[in-house]
Amino acid sequence: QLQLVESGGGLVQPGGSVRLSCAASGFTLDNYAIGWFRQAPGKEREGVSCISRRGVHTNYADSVKGRFTISRDNAKNTVYLQMNSLKPEDTAVYHCALERRMFMCVTDASTYDVWGQGTQVTVSS
Repeated sequence: QLQLVESGGGLVQPGGSVRLSCAASGFTLDNYAIGWFRQAPGKEREGVSCISRRGVHTNYADSVKGRFTISRDNAKNTVYLQMNSLKPEDTAVYHCALERRMFMCVTDASTYDVWGQGTQVTVSS
């Protein structure tokens, strides 16, 4: 059974940083593109970033460009989302998901079919 588990969320002050991890269980992560998505209360789910199978191609939402960095360590079967210069509007539940795409990646949630349970990130002073 394919399972993704997120970790690393928490409470952080504006301007601070946090690194989220997405670990795979029961399968090899390097066969899939991985995306990060977030959903805040009362708002639609937003595609934040994605990374291709080999890590060559990445995409970012305009709202996080220059602040967030996605990376993957296939040897550790884990994808990371480094979040810097955090703002209160980054507060959300962050989910990772996998996409069965051979090349590149997209942040369209409809193309992802296995999702983690999510981790809460709260940016507040």
